[in-house]
Amino acid sequence: MKKTLALLGMVALLASCGGGKSNGEGENAGPVQTEPTTTETTTTPSNDPSSNPDYQKGMELIAKSDCLTCHKVDEKLIGPAYSEVAAKYAGTPDTMVNHLAHKIIAGGQGNWGEVPMTAHPTVSEADAEAMVKYILLLKK
Repeated sequence: MKKTLALLGMVALLASCGGGKSNGEGENAGPVQTEPTTTETTTTPSNDPSSNPDYQKGMELIAKSDCLTCHKVDEKLIGPAYSEVAAKYAGTPDTMVNHLAHKIIAGGQGNWGEVPMTAHPTVSEADAEAMVKYILLLKK
């Protein structure tokens, strides 16, 4: 009985996390994209990732979404810490970035435990990919 109540409580909590709207704000990457860069990839991934344009755009999109309700950078809440996700998928090809972006849009369950991740169908594929690229840059 206690397990059933705990499960129902978690479902109710997750349902309350999924109501965020994406109204398209933040898609303009104006100042982030205009900075001239001679190297698109970082030569030393452990250096400061905040200079990477993917970092800035992804961080802004996540800040405007409901992601931080269930995730933190270095601390597990309801979902895994972003640094754990980055460590698990470090050095992933573009196909995995696309796969993870679809997990943001469609939701999922089973990769990080039994608590399902809320679907975010209003997030565009490009924004979801930017969020994934930001998260992957958080590898320690």
